[in-house]
Amino acid sequence: MTALLEVSGLDIAYRTSRGDERRVVHDVAFDVAPGEVVALVGESGSGKTTTASAVLGLLPEGGRVERGAIRLGGVDLAGWNDRRLQEVRGARIGYIPQDPVSSLNPVRPIGVQLGEAFRIHRRGDRRDIRRRVLELLDRVGLDDPALRAKQYPHELSGGMRQRVLIANAVALEPELVIADEPTSALDVTVQRRILDLIDDLRREHGTAVLLVTHDLGVAAERAERTVVMQHGRVVEHGATTAVLDAPREAYTRRLIQDAPGLGEHEFRRPTPPIYLRDAGVAAAENPFALEAVGLTKTYSLGRGREPFRAADDVSFRVLRGTTHAIVGESGSGKTTTARIVTRFITPDAGAVRLGGEDVTKLTGAGRREFRRRVQLVYQNPFASLDPRQTVADIIAEPLRNFGVGDRRSRREAAVRLIDRVALPADVADRRPRELSGGQRQRIAIARALALEPELVVLDEAVSALDVTVQARILELLEQLQAELGLSYLFISHDLAVVARISHSVSVMRQGRIVESGPTEQVFRNPGHEYTRDLLDAVPRRKALA
Repeated sequence: MTALLEVSGLDIAYRTSRGDERRVVHDVAFDVAPGEVVALVGESGSGKTTTASAVLGLLPEGGRVERGAIRLGGVDLAGWNDRRLQEVRGARIGYIPQDPVSSLNPVRPIGVQLGEAFRIHRRGDRRDIRRRVLELLDRVGLDDPALRAKQYPHELSGGMRQRVLIANAVALEPELVIADEPTSALDVTVQRRILDLIDDLRREHGTAVLLVTHDLGVAAERAERTVVMQHGRVVEHGATTAVLDAPREAYTRRLIQDAPGLGEHEFRRPTPPIYLRDAGVAAAENPFALEAVGLTKTYSLGRGREPFRAADDVSFRVLRGTTHAIVGESGSGKTTTARIVTRFITPDAGAVRLGGEDVTKLTGAGRREFRRRVQLVYQNPFASLDPRQTVADIIAEPLRNFGVGDRRSRREAAVRLIDRVALPADVADRRPRELSGGQRQRIAIARALALEPELVVLDEAVSALDVTVQARILELLEQLQAELGLSYLFISHDLAVVARISHSVSVMRQGRIVESGPTEQVFRNPGHEYTRDLLDAVPRRKALA
């Protein structure tokens, strides 16, 4: 079959702040046939997004194609200026970006933004455009299209916003859609619906899809062919089944091994500390690091609207030295529960017990002391680290806040923690912007350990990381748990990660826990229909069988 898109001998370089050029993509070549899905996979920095951006002519400032061809229907677009490329974007190549929040204009209604493509390419009058916009919103599965067209992005959920971006990408029925991590921030069930929608539109219009992703599960499930990139080069490509079942390159094998759900061992459970396996010792003390009993939290939504119960009689326990996960879709109540446990929110009813002590109503000095015993690691390590401080100062900050030691001893403690989270000593005097995402998350973990807490709450702490970086962070958490006897409360929407890291799990839906138990038992023999739906939505779920 004749290729629709042909990329050959592509080199891309960026001009640095010093004025010299640095090549980031080297001799990249692949093609996409009409109606075909080709996955472009690799870690952050592999060059996959830069390559996709070059196809669209949307390289960031300072970036340029040095050499090579980008042919669409046999016509080379590589030398085209922005004005000529505007005729292609939308009309022949659609684009679905990763982040719907930053990709939609917050001050313009959804319908106006969707109509822009029709106006730019002069496809109909005002009445025709409104009709097409409503048809598109209906086609991508949004209820009440007339209402959605009038709403602003902040009034829609993440899944709804992503559907709007898909509608925008296919509005003019393009020959090719470039989807750049289109579901990486979405829950598994929403992810499945979005990918199903893209498949439906592809079959209906014969549209080709270039799927840029770091999720090998998604590639395995959706792409006919896969192109693997590392350090700006294509290191392996071929039929997806061949690439994933019999990879030739060590890098590809590592990606597959590290990807949750694609490795040989679905349940890489950390080993509990020795004292937990000794019933006599465990019976002599409270064996639970954390107990949540009947937690309830209701929010008022204003006049004329029913109150929203974010947490409804939530109860679970975390055995000392183990990991308990709370999973569920956005809006299920898991983050509200985590914020109650960490005392950022006071529940309307129920109790939180830390080591057997009720900490629900602590105030003043008692609440401050609680902060030493429970630490939180956030999803976004860059936003949670002060960009003005050095790494050593960031890690030592909790010690300084609680008056622990002097400046010299705090520095020494920070250096020890840097070593403990397997970072080189020279990062101590760097700042967050000089570190990768994985390194920043290690710093966040080191800071959380500074006060030797009893419980660490990890709120989507690895969801923003590539699979290889994610795997190293999970291994670090397991190692620290084994060495220090740490207890973790692990909040996540990623069931494959939960299968890998946790001893026990609670599944939440609409503020309530619908199922709890040992992770392997719940995942292999789910008793609730909602749990089965979540598991069925995980890409390559057959690996669990």
